Amino acid sequence: MHDPRDVLTSARLELARFPAVLEALLKDLDPATWRARPAPAEWAPVEIVCHLRDEEVEDFGARVRVILEGGASFAPIDPERWAVERHYLEADGTQALAAFRERRVASLGSLVAIAPARLTAAVEHRRVGALSGLDLLAAWVEHDRLHLSQLGATLARSWATRWAPLHTEYAGPIPYATT
Repeated sequence: MHDPRDVLTSARLELARFPAVLEALLKDLDPATWRARPAPAEWAPVEIVCHLRDEEVEDFGARVRVILEGGASFAPIDPERWAVERHYLEADGTQALAAFRERRVASLGSLVAIAPARLTAAVEHRRVGALSGLDLLAAWVEHDRLHLSQLGATLARSWATRWAPLHTEYAGPIPYATT
């Protein structure tokens, strides 16, 4: 088992680093690129950022609070439905990014005073079984990284599409092949 203090410290560092990475990647995107989907069923950058913004409060932060408060269950979430109902594609990307940054600052503040040992408590999740606070912290960082990868692939496809027929594939395989 990992030392709870090490997990908490490492997660806080990684969670704190992520907003700057996003900001650097998304700085000065034009409105069309914010909304460009790399493939019909995939999310545009604005949808990814809106998802991160909402997950910050309604998924990871909320679930860690359930653990810390001794709760017995997690509230269900439906990110795919949120994307449609909350009109992620029509959102302003810059505003969504600013809201995410504010929510992340609040999340980090809530993690400062936690006694690491309290994160070993677990709540049963219907799909994956028991999730401890440590599991959730590790998954939170992994969630950031998975969406960073998704965002990078989306922007790579957007760049290749923008400059076609230039041979951007020289760089390597471009994600989300066109049909």
